[in-house]
Amino acid sequence: MQIPTLFVILFAFFTAAFAAPVERRAAVAVFKTQTYNQLSISGGKAGTAQALASAKFAALNLANAKNVAASDLDFLNSVNQIANDAETEAFNPAIAAATGAAKTALQNGKIQNKVLKLTASVLKLQVQAAQGQNTASQLATEQKKLATNIALDKKAAGQAATKLSFNAST
Repeated sequence: MQIPTLFVILFAFFTAAFAAPVERRAAVAVFKTQTYNQLSISGGKAGTAQALASAKFAALNLANAKNVAASDLDFLNSVNQIANDAETEAFNPAIAAATGAAKTALQNGKIQNKVLKLTASVLKLQVQAAQGQNTASQLATEQKKLATNIALDKKAAGQAATKLSFNAST
């Protein structure tokens, strides 16, 4: 019994097609360069920093964290760095020079800034963990800091919070 030539050709084609390595689609970045002032969640009233920070990073698809673009991890790291710089170079000196209600409002703004900074850090570590990196210890530390600052923000709910401008970008 002879196997028809068309069958052999089709068999070879489908065998090659299914045996070929699957090309992984490159992750598409969801974040673009932004200034600190565009990213800042400080100002207004204290108490909603967690929701405001989450909204800044809502485009990040944590359900598909394995495929988050490296440039988005860089963005999150950059947000952490510039928010940290704003804390040390803008908020801390302003708080040290202020008194009374102005000082409290600046402190509330600083806490909002810290929630933004730590949210970016936690998200970056969660994505890195999903991508196979061992971030468990660092993630636990950052989550604890974030929870502490969210609690401080909620405790001050309704109080004034001051937004400070800071010249930096991601």
